[in-house]
Amino acid sequence: KGILLAGGSGTRLHPMTLAASKQLLPVYDKPMVYYPLGTLMLAGVRDILLISTPADLPQFRRLLGDGSQFGVTITYAEQPRPEGIAQAFHIGAEWIGGQACALALGDNIIYGHGLVDSLRSAASRALAGEATVFGYRVADPERYGVAEFDAAGRVLSIEEKPARPTSDWAVIGLYFYDARVTQLARDLKPSARGELEITDLNKVYLAHGALCAEQLGRGCAWLDAGTPASLLQAALFVQTVQDRQGLQVGCPEEIAFRMGFIDADALTRQAHALGKTAYGAYLRDLAAGKHR
Repeated sequence: KGILLAGGSGTRLHPMTLAASKQLLPVYDKPMVYYPLGTLMLAGVRDILLISTPADLPQFRRLLGDGSQFGVTITYAEQPRPEGIAQAFHIGAEWIGGQACALALGDNIIYGHGLVDSLRSAASRALAGEATVFGYRVADPERYGVAEFDAAGRVLSIEEKPARPTSDWAVIGLYFYDARVTQLARDLKPSARGELEITDLNKVYLAHGALCAEQLGRGCAWLDAGTPASLLQAALFVQTVQDRQGLQVGCPEEIAFRMGFIDADALTRQAHALGKTAYGAYLRDLAAGKHR
């Protein structure tokens, strides 16, 4: 299972987010939420819980429906107040039902060579009783949660926004946990800022010797589209890759088709529903056997 956390008020993007959820803003030619949705699908996740604010959930339902167009099942839950990323496991506890679960933040865009292998490895570990965080090398690690790990990918330490980082590997907004996650999240205490911190949950797994890391290398890009500047950078990145390669970035319809979640007929129906757009034309060509 996978949780897609798309809540919050997006204050860093005001006034754009005064009337619309941050995760519904466009990143070049598709809504921001499409990218983390696609990431979960690439990991093989087909049962997804989308968590957002009561005000924004109707718009997500309008956009994504029940997920059947992507060959997945999407359920919705409210987050009345943003009280930390780990709160998702309180809200979704009944839905998770004691199973392994991934969590993707709705404003994180991850793209690159080798990503699918990393996602599959993380999913396998979750089913085997371990948790996985994803690390990305950054120039300013003091702004992020930072992980230190050994050559085998075992996490040695993890800390939130350290003054003196032990490494330059930031922990990004994608996590895989085993079947214990709701129980362990239930025991977390709010931090000084009154939130259930995802770093605290990761530290519990670390204390149990069950926290691993997937290091995303130079062939991958991670973009956190949470500010006007980073939103623009993400859009330009997607445009550049798509224009140069002629292939889509973060296209859930294509992912569903290539993963075998939907067939060519279903993809063609999706293309027709999008009308005379470049996006629709791409899906029509894909269903016809192009873009191999």
